[in-house]
Amino acid sequence: MTRFVRWTALAACAALLTAGCSGGSSDDGSDDQDRSGGTAIDWGRCEASGDTPAPGGEWQCGTLEVPLDWSEPDGRTIGLAMIRAKATGDDRLGSLLFNFGGPGGSGVSGMPSYATTASQLRERYDLVSWDPRGVAASEGIRCRDDEEIQAAESVDFTPDTPAERQAYLADAADFGKGCQESAGELLAHVSTTDTARDMDRIRQALGDDRLNYFGISYGTELGGVYAHLFPKKVGRLTLDAVVDPTADTVGHAENQTRGFQRALDNYLKSTGRDPEQGSREIAELLDRIDAEPLPTSSQGRELTQSLALTGIVLPLYSRTSWPVLTSALEAAEEGDGSELLALADGYNERDASGKYGTTTHSQRAISCLDDKQRMTVAETEELLPEFERISPVFGPFLGWDTAGWCHDWPVPGQHDTPEVSAPGAAPVLVIGNTGDPATPYEGAQRMADELGEGVGTVLTWKGEGHGAYGSGSDCVDSTVNAYLLDGTVPKDGRVCS
Repeated sequence: MTRFVRWTALAACAALLTAGCSGGSSDDGSDDQDRSGGTAIDWGRCEASGDTPAPGGEWQCGTLEVPLDWSEPDGRTIGLAMIRAKATGDDRLGSLLFNFGGPGGSGVSGMPSYATTASQLRERYDLVSWDPRGVAASEGIRCRDDEEIQAAESVDFTPDTPAERQAYLADAADFGKGCQESAGELLAHVSTTDTARDMDRIRQALGDDRLNYFGISYGTELGGVYAHLFPKKVGRLTLDAVVDPTADTVGHAENQTRGFQRALDNYLKSTGRDPEQGSREIAELLDRIDAEPLPTSSQGRELTQSLALTGIVLPLYSRTSWPVLTSALEAAEEGDGSELLALADGYNERDASGKYGTTTHSQRAISCLDDKQRMTVAETEELLPEFERISPVFGPFLGWDTAGWCHDWPVPGQHDTPEVSAPGAAPVLVIGNTGDPATPYEGAQRMADELGEGVGTVLTWKGEGHGAYGSGSDCVDSTVNAYLLDGTVPKDGRVCS
């Protein structure tokens, strides 16, 4: 099971759902080699990767070398996989760097699919993204093989007995051991702070005086950390679907429990059902599946409780997917787990041949290096009643997640909460969506407050789903475009309905 609500990007979730249901520099960008400050990116044609075809000819790919350990800048280096499409217009502003979330999401694979959403921005910006260190083509971390991942589906992630608790913690420890064996020295150097420093090296390599950046979901935390480290290098930063920077491990779990319950309530209301009664019925369904997994059309596989909940989570990321959830829940109530399993497989990047992606491996490695807090089973058990009060559906899973996610992790965490204060930085646009399930709306104001007076500017969208830009609001899109393209900072507190 993955920490499925760990700030996964909107663009990635949309793609997985489909699979599951089957002020810068004046540089004109004309040179195919970008250089600055001793760094370089040699741009060339993008190649196919595995079963993923190469993107169109307008896309260029390259590699940027950065220090493995930023405390030893002249030591060993690692390569960051980069991708870009040049601006289509003549009045170029520079580069616009994107991070689509996770942590662990691939920008190299995500950027081309997001280009249509960002088409207006491309008129004046080169669209640029990358695979952060430890992710995909940038020395991606893989902690288990496909057979081991599938075998772990039998682990109960809401353990009810001492034996189940022992198996749960043993599985967590085994996962961390696999990460250590795979990543070696890299495992201690994939933090958000490390990646924020990489971003400034990317800025230099692109030839931009300041960083123009669009961060989504976890990418908002990354953007906030960058602003703290390099406030004078902040150009036009947009943070959409904002992670609460004031929350620790337990705080994030509680926030996301509320966020997903809020989204589930809104979904249930849309179907004419009472949210309290509907949630209780779904919780009872999950309990029945915990006792007796459902058969599926996938040979040799059953729908376990954790897979069922993952399947429920995915459609909540976008209102347009709510009918898919209705169908899957109805089928499960009738004893067929196939539809929920397909949704869970989409989220977990499992293809028809049984191969799994590694986003969740990188996600866990990054977040466990970031997070200092390590909860014991006893501490978690004390919290469970409050988690269950917040949500009978999501509370038990996210409550236990506080103990299991980083249990016996091979390297210590770095902090309780990230530092994002950025006095002296240019205004940063912070966007909150009132119906966001994974990064609840309240995080936007907290991010703005932490960035500091005169820096964080909040834009609110009264919508549904994870993220706001490109989600159907002309008000949001025009406000973001005016900020990024013209430098027009909206009035703090503006609301789009």
